[in-house]
Amino acid sequence: MDLEHFDVLIVGAGLSGVGAAYRLQTLCPTKSYTILEARDRLGGTWDLFRYPGIRSDSDMFTLGYPFRPWKEAKAIADGPAILRYIEETAATYGIDERIRFREKVVAARWSSDEVRWTVDTESDEGEARRYTCSFLWLCSGYYSYDAGHMPEFPNVGDFGGRLVHPQTWPEDLDYDGKAVVVIGSGATAVTLVPAMAETAGHVTMLQRSPTYITSLPARDPIADAARRVLPERLAHGIVRWKNVLLASGFFQLSRRRPELAKRLIGAGVRKELPGYDLDPDFTPRYDPWDQRICFVPDADLFRAMREGRASIVTDEIETFTPTGIRLRSGRELEADVVVSATGLRLVPLGGLCFEVDGETVVPGATFVYRGFMLTGLPNLAITVGYTNASWTLRADLTARSVCRLLNHMDRHALAAAVPGTRAGESLEADSVFNLTSGYVLRAAADLPKQGTREPWRLGQNYPIDAVRARFADFADGLSFTPFRPAGVGAPRGEPDQAEAPLVGA
Repeated sequence: MDLEHFDVLIVGAGLSGVGAAYRLQTLCPTKSYTILEARDRLGGTWDLFRYPGIRSDSDMFTLGYPFRPWKEAKAIADGPAILRYIEETAATYGIDERIRFREKVVAARWSSDEVRWTVDTESDEGEARRYTCSFLWLCSGYYSYDAGHMPEFPNVGDFGGRLVHPQTWPEDLDYDGKAVVVIGSGATAVTLVPAMAETAGHVTMLQRSPTYITSLPARDPIADAARRVLPERLAHGIVRWKNVLLASGFFQLSRRRPELAKRLIGAGVRKELPGYDLDPDFTPRYDPWDQRICFVPDADLFRAMREGRASIVTDEIETFTPTGIRLRSGRELEADVVVSATGLRLVPLGGLCFEVDGETVVPGATFVYRGFMLTGLPNLAITVGYTNASWTLRADLTARSVCRLLNHMDRHALAAAVPGTRAGESLEADSVFNLTSGYVLRAAADLPKQGTREPWRLGQNYPIDAVRARFADFADGLSFTPFRPAGVGAPRGEPDQAEAPLVGA
């Protein structure tokens, strides 16, 4: 059977996939590629989530692409605006014509003899297709698109109201004038509460433990000034780097002086909620950036609390009742609608099944190489964003690194590259996300690991990572197979003698 072959297959047409396609077609213009997207529309996260108030949790000067300036007024943008930006970017550069929708990748098999991947897809109707590619690039994110995390709440069947999850928001949900309880304390919860409080009778954010929350202006005054007097791209670049350095500086402060960071965040909350006792609702048990900090634009959550439209309760659920939720403290929260903003279900590598020369590869047994490849998986890249900054900052670094690797392989007539440790060398495993959030801990065993040293460490400092990505020595940690002119079907080449032999971890 003749299979359609591409130099590169990109999986996922979200923010990362569109950015990867742009870098590929501009930095590696001779490479053929297509994008396989499981859904019937591009946009990924920004098309999937439809709950009230959905917005970015970082500014659009860093979440947006460096090659296409963000032009709208708001720096903290809503979901529809971000989706429109991705769609316009894809259309501007002809990327939308390279997307094949309703093609969910379910398995990938690498053959060292053929030096290529065979990729299986299926549609919602069960139609199966198969492709081959020389290089496979996963831009499918890190969470399940099928469903979010829904805890097993005690006696939830007794509840007479409606229970929903933000990931599968029902279009017919009517909460006007009703009592709403939002379970959770993360980015989704702090977004939902002020948005629903605009029309609901009252919204209560029920949290088991608090999160660090701070306010940012929805519009960036420095960006507004820069765009008035400077060329578009120059203004975008200046504001982008300003925001990168501020975010990086606060992250470093949080790591080096956590008590000072706590005081600064607490002072911001006191300013917005004068006289409010921060303990327990705004006093987390962990240090800043042990879990992600939540940012609220123009203090909308605090404003809803000041106006009495929203409140926060810190307690644990004892049981659901016909009219709401009874808490461990004995207090009862009446509710017509309960929203379980309880997080995502992480899945490694988009939930794909991988084989290399007939052997199944378990993602949890692999290590990340330079933030974009995995031990034991040849000619495969993954896109993973930052945990302490905008996703796109690292995604674009990954895109440029992949293109740099592909060009390196072309220049040196190399057919395959696979990360691995040198013989006799071992790696000490560490969590790839460096967060103590529940959704990370639940999936930790199944996710790829990172090491404790370069090039196996996933950096969390964009300025440093940008320099490392630009000057990375691929001889450190990669083993290459030379290209055989006989092409597909030729015997597998031996490792490039210019490189020390490596073994998969």
